[in-house]
Order: sequence, then C-alpha cells, then structure tokens
Amino acid sequence: MKYVDMDNVQWQLFNVVGLESLTRQARFSDHDVVSFKQILETVKKLSDSELYPTLREMDAAPARFEDGSVVVHPVVGTTMKKLGEMGMIGAPLDYDDGGLQLPMTLFQALNFVIDAANNHVSGYSNLTFGAAELVAVFGSQQLKDDYLPKMLEGRWGGTMCLTEPQAGSSLSDVKTEAIPQEDGSYKIRGQKIWISGGDYKYVDNIVHLVLARVPGGGPGTRGISLLVVPKIRLDGTPNDVTCAGDFQKLGQRGYCTTHIVFGDQDDCRGYLVGKLHHGLAQMFQMMNSARLAVGRSAAAIATAAYEASLAFAKERPQGRRLSNGGKKDVSQDQTLIINHPDVRRMLLTQKCISEASLALILQTAYYYDLAHSVEGDEAEHYHLLLELLTPVTKTYPSEAGKRSVDLGVQVLGGAGFCDEYILQLYYRDIRIMSIYEGTTGIQSLDLLGRKILDQKGRALEILEGEIRATLAESTFAEQAQQLEEQLVLNRQVLKHLLPLAMKGEIETFLSDATVYMEFFSNIVIGWLWMKMAVAASREGAKSEFLKAKIHAMKFFYQYELPLNHGLARVLQASERLTVTESEESADLVFA
Repeated sequence: MKYVDMDNVQWQLFNVVGLESLTRQARFSDHDVVSFKQILETVKKLSDSELYPTLREMDAAPARFEDGSVVVHPVVGTTMKKLGEMGMIGAPLDYDDGGLQLPMTLFQALNFVIDAANNHVSGYSNLTFGAAELVAVFGSQQLKDDYLPKMLEGRWGGTMCLTEPQAGSSLSDVKTEAIPQEDGSYKIRGQKIWISGGDYKYVDNIVHLVLARVPGGGPGTRGISLLVVPKIRLDGTPNDVTCAGDFQKLGQRGYCTTHIVFGDQDDCRGYLVGKLHHGLAQMFQMMNSARLAVGRSAAAIATAAYEASLAFAKERPQGRRLSNGGKKDVSQDQTLIINHPDVRRMLLTQKCISEASLALILQTAYYYDLAHSVEGDEAEHYHLLLELLTPVTKTYPSEAGKRSVDLGVQVLGGAGFCDEYILQLYYRDIRIMSIYEGTTGIQSLDLLGRKILDQKGRALEILEGEIRATLAESTFAEQAQQLEEQLVLNRQVLKHLLPLAMKGEIETFLSDATVYMEFFSNIVIGWLWMKMAVAASREGAKSEFLKAKIHAMKFFYQYELPLNHGLARVLQASERLTVTESEESADLVFA
C-alpha cells in the first residue's frame, strides 16, 4: 500500500521551496543535491521495510504498563538505533554537538516520510531530538558531553515534562520542586502526566527535560527553571524516577503516554539547563520545534489517508455515471467510484489539504534555516516569518487534516469504518494532533494575541510581501485577484479587531481567535497553492503530475478559499455571543 508520494516530496523540496539554494549558505555548504536525495532514499527504504509494516501491529498491541515499566513494540528500539547510526536523530544540530548540520527543511521532509509510514514509532525519535536540541542550545559543555552522544546514537531517549495534574496549558501553576544541593545539583520532587515516551524498554536511559520551581523565583511562570533529570544516573544507579502508569488512548496506541513521578523516595537529582528561572522561555524553543513536528505528523497522517482512499476509489466499482442525460444504463458495467463527481470532490479536498500541509511544513522550515544561517536584518526578517507561521504550521495540518481523513473514511463508505481497512486507524491517530503541544485554542491566541501584533504588525507586512512576490510571477489572473482580495479582507478584519485590543477589551478581542486562525490559515494555504501552481507553470505543466497541481490550485480557490467570506462576517460581528460579563452569567447561556 502506498503511504506517501515521493515524487511530490522531492518536487516540493527542490522545485517549490528551493532546498538546493540553502547549500550556498556557509552552514550547509558541505551538502549537495546528490547527498540530499541519497538520504531521502535511505529513509524511504527504512520506512518501507520496517516502519510501515509494523504500524498496524503497534495499533493492535498498544504500549502497556507492566511490572513498573512500559512495554512497547520492539521496532521502537531498532528504529531508534538505526536512526542513530544514520545520524538522523540530531541531524540539524551543529557538528560540534554531534549533528550533521542538515537543513531543517530536509529534516522535516525525512521525518514526514517516517511519520507517514508509522506515526506511532516516530514520536520517540522526535522527542529525543527536541530534548537533545535543548541541551545543545542551552546546556553547559559538561551536560552536552554527558548526555548528547548517547541520545543522538538512539541509545537514550528524551522527553519534555511540562504538564501536571493541576497544570496543563496553565504552566504558571506548575508545582514540581527543584531544591539546590551543595554539589550543584537539584533535588527534584513532583509528578508529571501525559508524558509521551516517558518510559519504555529498548533504550538504556530516558533523559527528561523538566520544568520545576527553584526557591526564590517568584510566582507564575517567572519562577520556573529547566532541568535535565535522567532516569538512570551517569554512574548507572537509579535516580528515583518512576513510571506510575501508561494512559490508554483512542489513537497512537503504540506511542506510550505516561505518568512520571520524580523523587518518591526523596532521592531524585536534576541538573540546571541554561539560566535559573528562565526555564519556560528555554522550553518554548523545544516546544516550537515540537509544534512543527506535530503539524508535520498531522500532514503525514492526512497524506497516508489520502493515498489509501485514492487507491480504494481507483479499484472500487459502484453505480453508474449520470452523463447520459441523467439516466442510468444498467446494461453497462458499474463505474469506478473515482468517476463520480462527489467522490472526486472529497479526494480533491484531501489532496489540497495534505499537499498544502506539506508545503506549509517545508516553507516554515526553510525560513527556519535562513533565520539560522544569515545575519543581521536579513536574519530578523526570516525569524519574524518563522514566528508568525509556527502556530499556523502546527494548527492547519492538525485541524484541516482531521477533515481530510474524515473524508477519506467517507470515500470508503462502510468499509472505512471497519478494522479491515486502515482509514479507521488514521482517523483515530490524527485526532490528538490538534491537542498536542498547545491546543488549537492556545495556538490561535498566540497568533492573534502575539504574532500578528508583534512589532506593530511587521511580520504580517513581511508575509504580505512574500505573497505578493508570488502573485507577481502568477499567470493565473482570476485566482491571483482572489488572493489579493483576501489580503485586503484580512486587513479589514484586523481593522475591526485591533481597536478592541487598544481599548483593553482583551477577552472580546481574542474571543474568536480560533476563527481568525482558520481564516488566516486559508490565506496562507491559498498562497502556497499559488506558489505550487507557479512552479508547475514555470516548468511548462506538460506532465500529468504538474497539470494536477494547477487543477488542485483551482479547486482550492473555488471550494475552500471562498469560505473566508463567511468567517470574516463572524470576525466582524458587532455582538460577541461567547463573551459574558461574569462567570455567573454563563448559566444563562447554557440554561
């Protein structure tokens, strides 16, 4: 079964985003297109031979808590070690830190392929990279020497530990303690829940990156510090880190989600990462990487679901076309369901969402690479684009991806609801993506409440410049005019909303932030489809592959982008039906 279109991945990398151009930057000058393609081929072979074949096995035999530890599928261990041997776990990191200095753009594409093959197993290496990245950026040389080599080899796993029973999105309520000790370490006491990859066999150690309170830091988020807390100390003795259980889930059943207890015997030690009381700001570097990874995983699941439903539609005969004056000719053979317009609408919607989601991941990663390889004002330019697009990149694939997979189930009809077909697995797996690493609501507050407002809207101005540069190349006059009108409409919406913020009516200003996220995301996706159509046109659009890109762009502009007019009406409404004067008055709304 095909789970990813490698022609599309490579075309987007080299023909749309322009991965080769990054080799002109000093940071990436050791690499070339040949090596990039070799790495892609190697990862695809691993995905074909070991990851995709075990996806359904991992779903059928979920991670389970047993004798104080979590049992997972053996492929987790073999994959961690093979990715470590290939240098893939920490590939974007500096040479000095054990990385390959690969572009983040390529790293995202590689992991997109892995995610599409088996999103249950990929989470373990993703989190290990995130934890290693934090140590590499903020850790002392001693911490780097002690922890990075084995993490990047895949012998040790990594996690990030934020959530507590009373502190989910509200991290200012974190209570885990870190008490300074005479030897420079910290005694850790507390519990963390929903910790992905928190405890499992097949690695020798788990390195937890933990948010905790050091005395003297004050209340709220200002008092939070970041610490490395290994399950096993460097001398091989236990560090009083225990797993209290594994949560059984709707989807991603092979990817363990644990309850971790630190210091139950008052003998847990942690080691400060970076500056004291600056833990949350440092953790958010890992969180932003994790958010891109979640968006990428959602895009990959949506892609695998699209490939599965497309294959089914090309093989399943049912009914007859209504092309003969609306009359069915029952003497004729049944037609394949892909020939029915409504099925094509569903498949084209899936194609538009999944392929644009990949484009969004790669474009954002490309800005990441430029922000980290150029200097001065140019670096600031790309950093602002990266910051603006990060919440969109996490949210659009997660939200639209759910709709895409849902349509995939619908294409299969009753078969899509049965275990025999893989669509139901993708349907369950993708549901968590709009919750992981900051819910859609949190991402939307970040977009409208911070990123749009930062530096008096400079990031938005820069993005508009990028969009208009694409429009200047476009030969698709009708769609180009639509996108230009959307830019104007966005300014009209903000002209209505921003005065609320200026007057201090913050709750009202942000009450429909999630609606704005959907609205703004559609504009960004419209731009990316135009960018793909321009690239296809530049190449002559002679092949069926390239013609399909232009057709999909036109479909998005006809079926998806016009939905923004309704969203704009909601955003510009004079009455906010979700805002009440007091908590008590909420009873009137739901009486």
